[in-house]
Amino acid sequence: LCLVPLSHVFGQLMGIFVPQLLGGEVYFRESFKPSEIMEVVRKQRIKVIVTVPRVLETLRDEVVRDYATSGQHESFAKRVASAEGRRLLHNWWTFRKVHRRFGWRFLAFVTGGATLEPETEAFWVKLGFAVIQGYGLTETASLISFSHPFRIVRGSIGRSISGQELKLDESDEILVRGENVSPGYWRGGIRPMTDEQGWMHTGDLGEMGPEGDIYFRGRSKDTIVTAAGLKIYPADLEAALNRQPEIKASAVVPISGPGGTEPLAVLIPRNEHGDLAAAVKQASKSLAEYQRIRRWIIWPESGFPRTTATRKIIKGQVADAVKKMLSEDGRLKPSAETSATQTGSASAILPLISRISGAQAAQLNSSAKIDTDLRLDSLGRVELLSALEDHYQIELDEAAFTAATTIGDIEQMVREGKAEAVPYPYPEWAMRFPVTWIRLVVYHLLLLPITLLMCRVRVCGSEQLRNLNGPVLFISNHITDLDPALIMSAVPARWRTRLAIAMIGEYLRDWLHPSASTGRFARLKLKLQYVLVAALFNVFSVPRESGFRRSFAYAGETMDRGWNILLFPEGEHTPNGELQPFMAGTGLLVAKLNAPVIPLRIDGLFELKQRHQFFARPGTVTVTFGEPVKFSAKETPAQITRELESRLASL
Repeated sequence: LCLVPLSHVFGQLMGIFVPQLLGGEVYFRESFKPSEIMEVVRKQRIKVIVTVPRVLETLRDEVVRDYATSGQHESFAKRVASAEGRRLLHNWWTFRKVHRRFGWRFLAFVTGGATLEPETEAFWVKLGFAVIQGYGLTETASLISFSHPFRIVRGSIGRSISGQELKLDESDEILVRGENVSPGYWRGGIRPMTDEQGWMHTGDLGEMGPEGDIYFRGRSKDTIVTAAGLKIYPADLEAALNRQPEIKASAVVPISGPGGTEPLAVLIPRNEHGDLAAAVKQASKSLAEYQRIRRWIIWPESGFPRTTATRKIIKGQVADAVKKMLSEDGRLKPSAETSATQTGSASAILPLISRISGAQAAQLNSSAKIDTDLRLDSLGRVELLSALEDHYQIELDEAAFTAATTIGDIEQMVREGKAEAVPYPYPEWAMRFPVTWIRLVVYHLLLLPITLLMCRVRVCGSEQLRNLNGPVLFISNHITDLDPALIMSAVPARWRTRLAIAMIGEYLRDWLHPSASTGRFARLKLKLQYVLVAALFNVFSVPRESGFRRSFAYAGETMDRGWNILLFPEGEHTPNGELQPFMAGTGLLVAKLNAPVIPLRIDGLFELKQRHQFFARPGTVTVTFGEPVKFSAKETPAQITRELESRLASL
């Protein structure tokens, strides 16, 4: 699984060339959401993830959050601490829950493009995974060193690859020479990038181990030289700070002090209750005297600015922002140095909300609701949620992102890094053997005869399906809970046997996860109801309020497996027999699926419903199939929704 963009040379090497050399298969993924990465790894049976260190950090945080949510945080931390030095198989068994979530075939991370924190590397190694680091530059096309997967030295970026030379100069800068080094930069001609001896100065600092292993120390331009001439590497200070549980992230930048240049720690607290002063003091104990952190400040947002490809912290932007927080005499403002601002997250959230909703940022406040005040429909909520996750590199549960959510709620979600909500069920087991066989037998021996006995429908327009090979998306008006059974009886057998039905997600969720106040017998009844409906009708969740992205992704995966989908775009039963407005997400789902859409209409059933009549003469109810339609990429979701609504109304 390659999570490095192909605009990056590391991504090209590991995403294009290495898989072909190994006769392997590579998957690409744009999303950095931890839960989605884990799901793809498990479903596609991935063996290796190629990514940048920042993603390993977010995946680690996701694993820790899972244990914290289930109340096992302390026991998990103790097991991780005691895993040091133990055999691989022992750790693999101890943390089998994590391996199960990634899938049993997943083995290793290959990481590069930025500095990997030693604690992050140690975490994954203790859990029984291999962490392989590489180092290189675009100018060296691209690898300079690589750690051997079976001789990994903790914290090292490996040894230099054969075919090139590597050494450190007197200032510990990494120099490289070889055929892999580019001839130069193009400036109206080739401008050489090497010195007279052919050495390229990388601008990176390193340390050579006794066995030839290289340890990355950071960029030479980031090195802080004190008034006494001592060199301070920010990476060392940041590693000490990031080990503290009160600190979520840190960046060390130079600042002018009374005694010359000194390091300033810019901190993002993990929560508002942590004692940062004590955390900084504890971090300093592991550093040399000249490295001690004497000045620190709290970053006013929930995340640092980072590069798009490698997710490195953009130190220049951090340093520029810090300068604005200084007083005229060059000292830190006391308010900035001593307390965290709780409006920091809002400073970045409001422009995002303003851009998506069209509301003026100055007019927004913490009590404004997504639906009534910002007027964001379901598609707008999806767009806002995606923007927040991309900006802050956090995991937000879409099921907790409803119309009643306020800006204040969003700020809280961003600060905590995750929103918790009961998930909507997507029963993949209903599309696997033996459930598929059981469903066919039960349907044809029991459900279909009962349906035909109660109401044998008259079918019109079935010729519209003759030249289609599928999979297709059926959309229908919605009258009663019996609509799926009637439609299945009208659909030809070759479509009926591979049909998945979209159902209101809130119903399925409440059946599978009843409230705590529900009695034991009632809970058992609801769970049994969920299992029977999922097994016999192959249903999946389409929520009314939130959770649309997961629903859309599941629908796409279902069609990828060759299943047809039945959707009721009104989202609820018609109260008067007339066609109701379609859900806003209908057009987006159709656009994403890029499959033929067959509108169909049920007539005559509403009158039976009004009379509470459960048995009808054959032909009383009609199912009419419309002409298949496929939309172009130029049409917007809103246009698609209107067109489908018009076609269904005209049947």
